Amino acid sequence: MAKRSTIIAAGAAAVLLVIVGAVAALNLSDSDAPGEATTVTVRLWDEPVAAAYDKSFAAFEKDNPDIQVDVEIVPWNDYFEKLRTDVAGDGAPDVFWVDGGSYPAYADSGALLNITTALPADAQAGWSAAVTAQYTRDAVLWGVPQLADPGIAVYYNAELLGDAGLTPADVSALTWDPTGEDDTLIAILQKLTKDYNGNTADSAEFDGSNLSQYGYNAGYDLQAMVLNYLASNGARLQDESNRYAFASDAGIVSFQYLVDLMNKWQVAPSAADTNTNGDFSREQFLQGKMALFQSGVYNLANVSAGANFDWGVVQLPSGPAGAISGVDGIAAAGNAASAHPAETQRVLEWLGSAAGSEFIGASGAASPAVLTAQPSYAAYWAAQKIDISPFYDVLAAGTAPAPRGAGWPAAENAMRPLLDQVFLGRTTTGSGVRAAQDAANATLTEQR
Repeated sequence: MAKRSTIIAAGAAAVLLVIVGAVAALNLSDSDAPGEATTVTVRLWDEPVAAAYDKSFAAFEKDNPDIQVDVEIVPWNDYFEKLRTDVAGDGAPDVFWVDGGSYPAYADSGALLNITTALPADAQAGWSAAVTAQYTRDAVLWGVPQLADPGIAVYYNAELLGDAGLTPADVSALTWDPTGEDDTLIAILQKLTKDYNGNTADSAEFDGSNLSQYGYNAGYDLQAMVLNYLASNGARLQDESNRYAFASDAGIVSFQYLVDLMNKWQVAPSAADTNTNGDFSREQFLQGKMALFQSGVYNLANVSAGANFDWGVVQLPSGPAGAISGVDGIAAAGNAASAHPAETQRVLEWLGSAAGSEFIGASGAASPAVLTAQPSYAAYWAAQKIDISPFYDVLAAGTAPAPRGAGWPAAENAMRPLLDQVFLGRTTTGSGVRAAQDAANATLTEQR
């Protein structure tokens, strides 16, 4: 039977690995003893999906009594640094989640199992084409697709809308326009933003430095904000060669609009909060202090569990080029250095099956990348009387791909501090965005 998911902090995990290594050296571990089950460890960062995995692996173990699967959770903030350290020190788990930006470096270094050859072709046939393409490099698939996020949409607090004299219909087809001519978003956000004296942002008495209620979560959030604003204005993060191209005229205008929502119109939290805490806006929304929260299905379970008010979902605001959303997926990679390659491959095949993945959708934790498991996800939220169609309807206008290429982690590290300054208003948008693009592309040159 699968063990209960274990959450490991970075420091504690390091100690644990030392202990595990010592036990193995003393030959005290019974996991590989004759007749005993072999332990395969699966690591991820998402607690709701980990809970679904526990149920999934309990079913798996009934038909595979020779394998015990342990689910290990490492929080997002520590995940990739710990993974890098563990892979380098030959201490990585048998199976671990990767994202689109992290996997290429591991694939290129030989750390990942070649899924194309390791798993039967028929086992790969029912996976999301978008996620499969995202994790294919040099004609090889380097992970088993697990999550297939559709588009980004906007969660709303129905009570705060009502207090402002608005309905969900009033925020369901908003538009943003850098020229101001066709902009309906700013006026709505002003009605939904209040200072601690109860003044809304469209009143002369409004004090934007002292907010009690935010209209929106504008900020430097690549997936929920930046990719969508770029694409909805005809700009893009990268060009066809994977070089960074977001400092085009249209790209700079997109960044300027986001920055103005925070610093000029003051309808969103300060970058001093959101730059340092990626969950700040979600926390404000769940506390009933934010009216509109733009995000993806990866926060559906969090909102459902944490919101004590009536809420729903509407479509992403449309820009000059329409409402175009970023899309992303997550894959489970196999450790090429696993001490249990045959058992690891069986676990990966289960994760890529309809039976194994349906637990993710049926729990409402996330949208599975296994196509036949996706209806269970829609059914879960329908039973909760939540219409999730805005996350899918937005895809009809096209999509903005997640960051591509082996150089993304280094590029993001280079450009992030510069863009943080832009959102804080300490650097002019044009010069700051151009400097960030130059810094990102410089890392690609250094890697050649």
